[in-house]
Order: sequence, then C-alpha cells, then structure tokens
Amino acid sequence: MRLWLDKIASATGNVPLKQTARITPQVIARESYIVAGRIHGTKTVYNQLENTHGRLVSLHEGDVIAGVLGQRNALQGYAGFVPEEIQVGDRLQLLNMGGVIGRCTSVNPDVGVPYDVEVLGAVQVFPEFEQRTGVPAHIGMNAIPPITTDEPIAPVVYVVGTCMNSGKTAAACRIIREFAKAGQAVGACKLTGVSLRRDALQMGDYGAKWAVTFTDAGIAATTADNAVPIARTLLRELTRRGAQVIVAELGDGLLGEYGVAEILSDPTLHQAAGAYVLCANDPVGAWGAQQLMQQRFNLPISVISGPTTDNAVGTESLRKRLDLPAINARSHARELGRHLLDTLAATTGAAR
Repeated sequence: MRLWLDKIASATGNVPLKQTARITPQVIARESYIVAGRIHGTKTVYNQLENTHGRLVSLHEGDVIAGVLGQRNALQGYAGFVPEEIQVGDRLQLLNMGGVIGRCTSVNPDVGVPYDVEVLGAVQVFPEFEQRTGVPAHIGMNAIPPITTDEPIAPVVYVVGTCMNSGKTAAACRIIREFAKAGQAVGACKLTGVSLRRDALQMGDYGAKWAVTFTDAGIAATTADNAVPIARTLLRELTRRGAQVIVAELGDGLLGEYGVAEILSDPTLHQAAGAYVLCANDPVGAWGAQQLMQQRFNLPISVISGPTTDNAVGTESLRKRLDLPAINARSHARELGRHLLDTLAATTGAAR
C-alpha cells in the first residue's frame, strides 16, 4: 500500500524516506522500527515535529507522519513504552518532538496531553536493487556500526547535569566554540536521551567538525543496558574521524533513566575523560550533584556551569560552599574555555 507522508520525523534520519511511502500492516512492535501514523488532537504547546532537516514543523489534526517506535522517561515531558503488540488502528502517542512513538504512561502538565498517533502500518524499504519485496524499516539501517575493539579515544569533556534543561547544551556549545577558536579539531556528541537532532545541529553551528548522537548508532532512546556500548562506539568513531578533543553531552540528569550513571561508572569511558563539567539549576542541586559525583562515582568536577551561575550570587556561593570553580557558559565563555583547556593540558597532556 502506498501512503503520502505529510511529515517525516528526524528520528528516522538514518533511513532516507520519500514522501510517498510503502507500508505494510505487519508492524514489528520493537524499538527503532519506523511506523506511519495519523495525528489526532489539537495542541497549542509541544505541538511541533522536528523533520529530517532539523526544522520544527507544526503538526495538525490529520497529518500523516513517519516516526520511530521507542520509549521515553522524561521528568519534564512524557513517559512511555513500546507495547508488546501493535496492530493497524491502534492509538499510540507522540512522545517527543523527534518523532518517537509509544504508549504514554505519564504526562507533565507543562506540555499537555500528547498527540494520539493512529497506527497506519510499518514503513517498508527496498534494499535490493529492482526487487519488489520490501522489508520493515528501522533506524539500525545505515547506522554507525558498533566498535567493540579496544581503540583509543580522544580526550573527552563530559557535560553532565542535575536534570533536563539545566544548561548542558548551552555549555557544551560554548565549550566547543572556544576549543575550535583555539585551533582544536572538535568532535561532539549527545550520548544519552531520546532522539532529537537539535542539540547535535547546534554543536555543529558552534564549531564541531563532527557531531553525532545515539540515534546515528541506530537507537531511538538510550537505557541503562545500551548506553555504555553506544557511548564507546560514538567516542571511538569521532576519534577515527580525526577529533583531537570531544565534547560529550549526557542528556537528562545524574539520576535519570537513560544510562548516565552507567556511563559515569564505566572504567573505559572514565579513562578517556579530560574533564567533567556539571550544569545545575540551583546551588542545592549543585551540592547534591557534587555528593553523587564524589560518593557514588568517585569522579572529580572540573567546573560548575548552568543557570546556578547566572550571576555573582550563584558563582560566589558555589565557590565558597563547594570549593569548586563556577563559570557561566553564556556570559564568560572565553574564561570557561581557557579553564577547560588548562584542565585538559594537566590531565591528559593535550596541547594548549
């Protein structure tokens, strides 16, 4: 059956889809498979979809979209999962703007009730030239393959946060810009979270020569089970491409459900660390994160950034109470970049 897709979500990006798609009623109910669905509902907030070009497009009642089956566990968004069976006509929900689709189990009132997505079928692709037999499309196709060999990893600056929207991407982008201005070939990545191209695109805008996410490795959402092998693959892939230093954002927070704790606990990934940047919304969050980093992970914090450093009240309090450098990424980007370049030189011997 042929179907016109009004919008194609960025989460499908590994698979080059056309507006005219072939679909089948046999839906494989597993994460990372691509489905077509019709939007039901009207929203005035959280009512956009990121397309494969990275543009946010408005969704309307009746739009037919291509999205990816996946889970989400977001404090400031939706939570949901992939049901064990999916039939044509079932109603699932749009769990994020990247086009991840699943059964919603929890809603944050700030984003309202999610759009319903009426399942129309599984999107097919035809990988064999001139063959008329299609196969169900999934984002593992054309993905960065797993790298399991013990290859070196360029020095990594990990950017971690207390929760969503704690300033991680803003800090990562400013750090990338300062490293690039200093002549470094910068690789960037989003290691954990739910599929969305926006952050990686911003990293490229700020000077990263290469910017990848876990979706490029074929995953719609990271978990405690898959986060570490995906992180190792992405960091080694960036090193292969020529990155001299890597800025790696860990989406969500230290106590989230996307595998951040597992990455911070992994010896191989820690061995590659040149610095740890902590982003926090307030001093109490920064204090709690310091306790976690010290007591649970035995890891040092190189510098604190995020909204808690937005003015002198926060920065002076953090320096005094936590005995840590506190530098705002937006207002003091150059100072933050210099501090981290000095940290890398001291911890890894990387060129200043």
